[in-house]
Amino acid sequence: MISTSIRRAPRVLALLAGLAAPALARAQDAGFEPADSGDTAWILVAGVLGALLVVPGMALFHAGRVRIQSRLSVLAQTAAILALVSVLWIVVGYTLAFGVAGSGWLGSGNAWMLIDLGNVRDGTLVPESAFALFEMAFALLAPTLMVGAWADRARLGWVAGFAGLWSLIVYAPVAHWVWGGGWLASRLGTLDYAGGLVVHTTAGVGALVAALLMGRRERMAEALASTGGSPALTFSGVALAWAGSLALAGGSAFTAGDDAAMALIDTQVGAASAALAWLLLDRLYLGKPTLTGLARGAVAGLAILAPVAGYVGPGTAILLGILGAVAARGTASVILRTLQIDDSLAIFATHGVTGMLGSVLLGLLLSPALGGVGFVQGMDLAHQLVAQIVAVGAVAGWSAIGTAIAALMVSMVIPMRVTRDDELAGLDAATLGDNA
Repeated sequence: MISTSIRRAPRVLALLAGLAAPALARAQDAGFEPADSGDTAWILVAGVLGALLVVPGMALFHAGRVRIQSRLSVLAQTAAILALVSVLWIVVGYTLAFGVAGSGWLGSGNAWMLIDLGNVRDGTLVPESAFALFEMAFALLAPTLMVGAWADRARLGWVAGFAGLWSLIVYAPVAHWVWGGGWLASRLGTLDYAGGLVVHTTAGVGALVAALLMGRRERMAEALASTGGSPALTFSGVALAWAGSLALAGGSAFTAGDDAAMALIDTQVGAASAALAWLLLDRLYLGKPTLTGLARGAVAGLAILAPVAGYVGPGTAILLGILGAVAARGTASVILRTLQIDDSLAIFATHGVTGMLGSVLLGLLLSPALGGVGFVQGMDLAHQLVAQIVAVGAVAGWSAIGTAIAALMVSMVIPMRVTRDDELAGLDAATLGDNA
């Protein structure tokens, strides 16, 4: 009996091979391409470091600049956003942003719950699952940046609901337009290396609109005159955010090579030069350099370098960092003191203005004559500049409209602000029980 089984074995194997052949052929027809293990490892590490460092880092950066009674609320709001948007990204956010492109406005539903992912993401050699994880870090970062705009007065429940809805109706569509094969990238040729448009512009404009809708703090004048806060906590936060931003910039190359290294270098020297520039400005206008100013400068530098890192040389990155610090500091003064718009921690100035400025300047700085990597085929300086300007206008406009819609929709169920008495008493939104 054993010998009979042995004689039949070749025929069984041949039959199995015949059954497998059509499947293998279909896999080849589908364009199966193996992932690169080195690139995949780099993207996984960059994504995890980005999410674990940037988001908590920005939470501490914000918490260190508010009054002590509001620090827990800043941390609680950031944690709630982190948890909710993580779930929404996997369930529906990723497919809206990076699903198969159709009309150019939104991705299709093929990747709902990540159920239909390709073996590698188009244009890369990394698995699409790793790509989805990496992109989640940006999706988490954008809404958490806005927490600083409503410090001291927002309800935790409203913040969570607003951030979740905002991530779907503002962030996901813009990510598709720019990074997911949508109309800005495919029709105009718009570029955004690591989130100048997708993250910093959307969050900055959203923060300004949310601050306008929420109204001023009861103690706005006192807050503007205060020199309190915790510089040590602020700097601890920016140190984490700085390191995490390096990971996100390097990971945005989607390959562990020269492009990633140059993005890391550009981001590092840009943030450093911005930090030094803000220190100098503090010395000129306040009479002394401040640790908080150094931290704010570094964040402005990270924001203005986000759209261009990897596309320009280190010399250009240094100049951009200085420009970012000057622009952010000047705009913050105009918004808070001249216009009296209570964007509590100057999110629009630090992220929105710098993100938009870097995105527009990218159209010029791509030129090899200015140290850039050059234009893609079919593009030149004029076309690239127009593409960047149109993109900034479209993203800013949609961010303003979408933010207003999301904020007002959630406010129909949960009021935006804590009560006046609670705000004046300094009660923390994370400990208000039913009032939160």
